[in-house]
Amino acid sequence: MHHRIWAPVGLAAVAFLAAACGSSSTSTAASSSPSATPTPAHSASTSAAVKTAKIGTVTVLTNAQGRTLYWYGLDTAVVSKCTSTGCVHLWPAVKGPLTAGPGVTGKLGTVKLSDGTVQATYNGHLLYTYVGDTSSGQDRGNGMSSGVWHAVAVSVAPVSPSPSSS
Repeated sequence: MHHRIWAPVGLAAVAFLAAACGSSSTSTAASSSPSATPTPAHSASTSAAVKTAKIGTVTVLTNAQGRTLYWYGLDTAVVSKCTSTGCVHLWPAVKGPLTAGPGVTGKLGTVKLSDGTVQATYNGHLLYTYVGDTSSGQDRGNGMSSGVWHAVAVSVAPVSPSPSSS
């Protein structure tokens, strides 16, 4: 009976920590010569693969385990604003470089931050995962912290209709 109390308490703790992410004023500046390295989507390196998955009606970018990838609206192309302990815990940075799997369009790249971290990017956005997504096919982080966290939507070319036979 006592275990029912812990679920709301745990959710409240996660919400509190997520709110802390949106109010962080500390930043990790990129090195004096930021190394933003775009990588063509068809790159064949030995890095971690990313792929796509459909969640609802949206196709999103996921890691190799199928976990949704996110970008943070307060970041710049070379500066992560997710630097507080709470934010970093809830939103782990995706380490780069990455390799594009089937369905991935756009530019993959990396940015070397001033702390030496090499963070992956997609179309100029630093990439993160969210600890609240406990399995593939979830995007619980989308819209968190007053809407500044976003699942990475991937543009997919529409499927051409099959010619009808008359």
